[in-house]
Amino acid sequence: MAIRDDFPILKREVNGFPLIYLDNAATTQKPQIVLDAMNEYYTSSNANVHRAVHTLAGEATEGYETCRQQLKNWFNAERVVMTSGTTEAINLVAHSWGRANLSAGDVIVLTEMEHHSDIVPWQMLAEERKIELRYIPVLEDFTLDMDIYAASLEGAKLVCVVHTSNVLGVRNPLEDIIQMAHANDTLVLVDAAQGVPHERIDFQECGADFMAFSAHKMCGPTGIGALLIDSEVFETMQPFMGGGDMIETVTVDGSTYQTDEHKFEAGTPRIAEAVGWSAALDWMSKLDLKKEHQRLIKIARWVAEQLRTMGMSVYGRHEELDSAVVSFLHPTIHSEDLAHLFDSRGFAVRTGHHCAQPLLNRLGIASTVRASFYLYNTIEEAQLFIEQLKEITERFG
Repeated sequence: MAIRDDFPILKREVNGFPLIYLDNAATTQKPQIVLDAMNEYYTSSNANVHRAVHTLAGEATEGYETCRQQLKNWFNAERVVMTSGTTEAINLVAHSWGRANLSAGDVIVLTEMEHHSDIVPWQMLAEERKIELRYIPVLEDFTLDMDIYAASLEGAKLVCVVHTSNVLGVRNPLEDIIQMAHANDTLVLVDAAQGVPHERIDFQECGADFMAFSAHKMCGPTGIGALLIDSEVFETMQPFMGGGDMIETVTVDGSTYQTDEHKFEAGTPRIAEAVGWSAALDWMSKLDLKKEHQRLIKIARWVAEQLRTMGMSVYGRHEELDSAVVSFLHPTIHSEDLAHLFDSRGFAVRTGHHCAQPLLNRLGIASTVRASFYLYNTIEEAQLFIEQLKEITERFG
């Protein structure tokens, strides 16, 4: 598989076995082109961005702003604020839009599928501003209760919804969710951290008002992400972090702020990470993501079917638009023990509550084992995964 040759870490052995990396929903591996781009920046162009006129600063600025423009092109977005990741992007909305536009009695609609990063900031704001939070439950088929969603929109100022669940792999019906919200004059924030690795999202076409995601979920570096903002909504936001680069003027009497995305990017930005993200987008642009997604969901579906035949509980449905995430539990072996046993054989899987405790509470469980597949994974790795699980269960089950 040619794609695998671009990822040096996949040549590694773990505990004497070839690494089989199945923790992609947590973070993806990086192709050599990303590593080279970041090393080249630090080796030859390291400088701070924007205000200096020397050559290195110009090169650093060009590298940083090139990433922003690539993201605008990739997602068809007019406003792209660079952040440290999805979590900061969501917190930015809570601080910059929420504090400027919400007051006591206002309503925010969330779902039980949300990652903690799309719950905790709103709980903090709700406690501060006396805002009401309404949660959309998850049904037994792992989908959202859309009837309750429709009823919950009355009086709501914002809907916060995850594009694709990091536990279930379920892609939510965003088109319907956004349309229903806008018909109620309600804004929509989409947590697309698990969506952008698998789907080329057109921000303007999807109609969301905010969309948050991270580079490291799509073969880019850790420590950088972005918030896409509707242009009209952008004008209703106020900066929440003050410092250098986000200002126009500063005097002892007060300050004025920039009017573009830099208003929300105080301080030295993630320059090397932006350069690396640019390289990742270049690399991904050469792939047929739709074709790869179809291949991966077939692998996930096959793995889920095998697990069910072995008596495992599988959480997810693995339909065409869902992501290649398989969360499961063994009837007797604890999930953490199972993950350790996999690691001893070179398999990297994730275990725990996956920062989605409300969802796991709804499912009546405390944790799962999660195997998540991405561009460099193969059906042969999936087969080895099942073979190893059979050996483990025969010995310890």
